[in-house]
Formats: sequence, C-alpha cells, structure tokens
Amino acid sequence: MIVPMRYVSTRGHSPDHDFSGVLLAGLAEDGGLYMPESWPVFSADDWRALRGLPYPELAARVMAPFMAGAIDAETLHRLCREAYAGFTHPATVPLVQIDRDLYVQELFHGPTLAFKDMAMQLLGRLFDHVLTAQDRRVTIVGATSGDTGSAAIEACRDRDRLDVVILHPLGRTSEVQRRQMTTVRAPNIANLALEGTFDDCQDMVKAMFADLPFRTDLQLSAVNSINWARVAAQIPYYVAAALALGAPDREVAFAVPTGNFGNVFAAWAARRMGLPIARLAIGANRNDILARFLASNDMSVRTVAPSLSPSMDIQVSSNFERLLFELLGRDPERCAAIMIGFRRDGRMAVPDAAWRDATSLFHGLTLDDPATEAAIRRLHREARYLADPHTAIGIEAGRACALPGVPMVAMATAHPAKFPEAMLAATGHRPDLPPHLADLYEREERYRVVPNRLAAVEDAVRAAVLKNAA
Repeated sequence: MIVPMRYVSTRGHSPDHDFSGVLLAGLAEDGGLYMPESWPVFSADDWRALRGLPYPELAARVMAPFMAGAIDAETLHRLCREAYAGFTHPATVPLVQIDRDLYVQELFHGPTLAFKDMAMQLLGRLFDHVLTAQDRRVTIVGATSGDTGSAAIEACRDRDRLDVVILHPLGRTSEVQRRQMTTVRAPNIANLALEGTFDDCQDMVKAMFADLPFRTDLQLSAVNSINWARVAAQIPYYVAAALALGAPDREVAFAVPTGNFGNVFAAWAARRMGLPIARLAIGANRNDILARFLASNDMSVRTVAPSLSPSMDIQVSSNFERLLFELLGRDPERCAAIMIGFRRDGRMAVPDAAWRDATSLFHGLTLDDPATEAAIRRLHREARYLADPHTAIGIEAGRACALPGVPMVAMATAHPAKFPEAMLAATGHRPDLPPHLADLYEREERYRVVPNRLAAVEDAVRAAVLKNAA
C-alpha cells in the first residue's frame, strides 16, 4: 500500500500539500519552507538493494517516498532517465580518489557544468508533467549566486507552460556563470541583474512570494533550494557515493562547500532516512556565517564580501531554517519566532541545546581567497586534480574534519572551466570549456539591470511575462 506523502511548513501557518503542490508552491505562504510531514526510513536491506543500480534508477527509488501519492513510480523512473541521459560521464556522479580515505564526487557533468544540474534537469521535467496534468502555467522566479540560474534556464528553456525570470547580483558572478544565463535564446527566459548582493536577490524572491496579490496574479513558483523538490533531487547522489564505499555496512562522511545550506541539508536528509553518515563538514569562504555558527553559535549577518568562490558569497542561508525546524523538535511556533527575529535583528537566537545538537554532526572550516588559491595549487601539484574554488574549499574542509578510518567524500560542485581566471592564477593552467560551450564568449548577452527595490523588480518580472504572453 502506497502511503501518500504530505508536506508542512516550518512556520506552521500554511496549508499542507502533496508533492505536486509543494513543487508548484515553492515557498510556503507563511514565509516558511515545506518539509515532509514524516521521514521515510530505509532499512539496511533496502540500501543494499540499491547497490549497483544505474544512477537514474537509484535516484527514482530514493525519491519515490517523497512523491508518493502525486507522481507514480513508472513516471518518476521515466523522468529520471530523461533527466540524466545528457550527462557526459557514464556514471553520472563519478567518485575520484585523491588521497587515502579522501574522495571527490564529481557533480558537474551536466549541461551547465555545476551540481545544480542534478536537481534542475529533473525539476524542469517535473514541472512539465504536473502543469500538463493540471492544465496550468506558472512563472518561475529564482535568485542565483552563480550556478542555480544557468541550471534552471537550461532545464526550463522553451517549455510552453513556464516563464522563467532569474535574478543575479550585478558584477558578482564569474563571467562564464553570467554568460551561461544571459546568452540563452529562448522566448520564456528573462535575466535581471540586480544592483545588490545575492542575499538581496534572495530577499527579492521571498518578498515577491510574500506579496500575495502579485504571487497569485503571476502564479509564482520557485526553483531555488527553498523549493523542497530541489533538496529531494539532491539526496540520491549522497546515497550513490555512500553505497559505493560500503554503506550501509560502513560509515561515511561528506564535505560540502555551501552558502545556502541546501546541498548539505540533502546529506542530512539522507542520514535521517537511515544512511550511516558519521560527519558532515561544511566548507565556507570569507562569508563564513555557517562556520561561525558551528564554532560559537554566532549566526549573525555581516556584509557580503566578493570572493573567488562567488556561489558561496551568502550571509543568509535560507535552508538552515529546515535544520532549525528539526533541531527544535519540529516546533513551528518556535521556528517562526526565531526566523522572524533573525530577519528583524540580523542575528539568529539558536538555543544552546539545539546548537550543541548541530555541532555533534556538523563541523566547519573557513578559507579566505589566498588559502583557497593555495589549496587549488596544492591539489593540482600533489594529486594532479584540478578543483574549482568551491570544490577546493570542500576538499580542505574534508581533510580538516576527517574521522580515522571513515571515508570522506568531498562534493565537486562545479567544473574548473567555470572559473578560468582563478584556475590560471593558482595553477598556470586555464581549463577549456567543453565543446557545447566553446563559443560562449562570442554569444550576445541579454539582460536588464534593475535597482534594488521590490517595485522595480516586480515591474520587470511582470513585463517579461506579459512579453511572453503577447
């Protein structure tokens, strides 16, 4: 018997939904994030039964409980096969050993060379499936610090039932990241360059969802990791890595370069489902709010500083609210009060007991730009491995937080060719873009610069949607 999965808001004042409803809603109406009402748990035999499966089949089986009652198993398997068919490595998410008990899982073999493709290629197809079944059209608005935007655009371009508007912080992405978004020729795609930081972009997306008349009029939906479907689609690659290294009969650990906490929360979710994960290491750049929290319970917002790893130039980690909800015993009222206070005061008052609970699993490491460049250089020299700045930070966090005898897997979140200047400075080597992006620098860009004001952003979003409707 299939038990339908329902979802609840972390703040407790929005209606619950099935998976299709959560996919289309994105952010809960009360400003919270949707979470499974209960967690599916796999037994050791369940995990063993997944060993050796092709990645698309493994992904479908891992995600099936989260979509129960909304997406049937046969449809989910088909969508996963289609989503990962275009990845350039036969293993989809290959493991590379770079030292004793230290591995890298490469998540950048999709069309936009970043880990965001792992979820986005599936999300585009899920949106198509659900919107067709419901005969609806939605407007996707998203904020990107570099990679989410291009992955969302590639997954959702030319889809008849989707308008897509992506906000990126003006001048704060790499040139490759920006051009991957702004050179796409598709009638349903629009790019806005916000005069601000990624956190400002993220605030604008949340503000548009909070503006209920605007949200309803444009039928807003989200592709940022505030959308539960993004997190669900990231859980399987942790499972794949763990099984390859001996789970469930052996513990594993993961190191994740993160700013918005979505990728590492997917690892937490895999552990909550029964995968034996002994430790989660968080790699941070100079924008170190998560590392500061783990070190001293200091979750306070500071000014966002540009870095060599722009996808992590974040001071408000949206997905941390999901972990907070769990640390508080799933108490939505306490969670809402803390999050509202954080928004008001710029400091999150996490109870000491909850902080200690978090630090029993999570450990953090901060690398500034010179240390990041040194890490890239050392990896290239000693392991003959070319890691982009984000991945290099993750690998160093894995080294620093390793447990004896426990394999540590660092997540390689982007192809080094996305950051050619940083790679050239660190190694003397400028990696080439793959053939399908070889002419990227010659393509014409199209984007609109908008001031950091909600009214201006909403006007720009509405104009893009009306243009498509015409």
